[in-house]
Amino acid sequence: MRSVRIDLASLETASGILRWKKNLRADFGGKPGNWAYAESPLIDGDVLVCTPGGPDATIVALNKKSGEVIWKCAVPGGDQAAYASAIIMSVGGIKQYVQFVQKGLVGIDAKTGKFLWRYDQTAKGSPANIPTPVADGPYVYSGAGRSGGGLIKLSPKDGGIDFEQVYFSPKLPTQIGGAVKVGQHLYGTTAKMLVCAEFTTGAVKWEAASVGAGSLCYAEGNLYIHGENGEVALAEANADAYKEHGRFTPPESPDRGRSKAWAYPVVANGRLYIRDLSSIWCYDIKAPQQTVSASKN
Repeated sequence: MRSVRIDLASLETASGILRWKKNLRADFGGKPGNWAYAESPLIDGDVLVCTPGGPDATIVALNKKSGEVIWKCAVPGGDQAAYASAIIMSVGGIKQYVQFVQKGLVGIDAKTGKFLWRYDQTAKGSPANIPTPVADGPYVYSGAGRSGGGLIKLSPKDGGIDFEQVYFSPKLPTQIGGAVKVGQHLYGTTAKMLVCAEFTTGAVKWEAASVGAGSLCYAEGNLYIHGENGEVALAEANADAYKEHGRFTPPESPDRGRSKAWAYPVVANGRLYIRDLSSIWCYDIKAPQQTVSASKN
């Protein structure tokens, strides 16, 4: 990987004035993966959590207002940073940050930065751990393209956290576009299929070709799927069957060559945003206004 400067910065939204800046390599001895950094920093109240990687400060917590270090966690093994983003879980009264680093899924005590546990099955054979974990209650799901998808159940033990693997399968969602949990089911893509599976058992409810591998967004009962091939599909988050309500290819899409469309779709304020290389499209997806007529008696 070529030498690049990796900065984490805080800016005032109104003016763009720089409040503070950290360099993940220079300040923390950070070690990114082969394709640099790609995580979204986690904001938890006044705490900002990010993943420099490396033996000294694999994961760090900073004061989001000042940039001052709250704690550094040296994950055993000194993992490189991967490409997922950290999430928050609480089990047995212990709040933790869970992150998918290069050698596995790890849990860190949110208050102290103490390393709690590691699950490495879904990282085996993977050169790049990218999908952000999905958690609910004591369960957390992770997956990677060259291994498979797996669920573990966390439990308190001797003042710390233990876990057991509930299931692991190469047929479950593993692709870069991640997975979403809706109700009791998990939706995500494999290399070729969109999959719906029971979250706590891993039992596959259905598979559909849809637009192939892609990134997902859930909103108001629907899945918005941005395929790696550039196509966009709208489907119901329905555990009984795949029900598609339309698909399209954004007009004047850029020539990606051999690269793929990996950006997540975003739904906000009644609009759908799709990004691909240097292009962005915005679509109005608000429900039509209902006309109500009143009559006099």
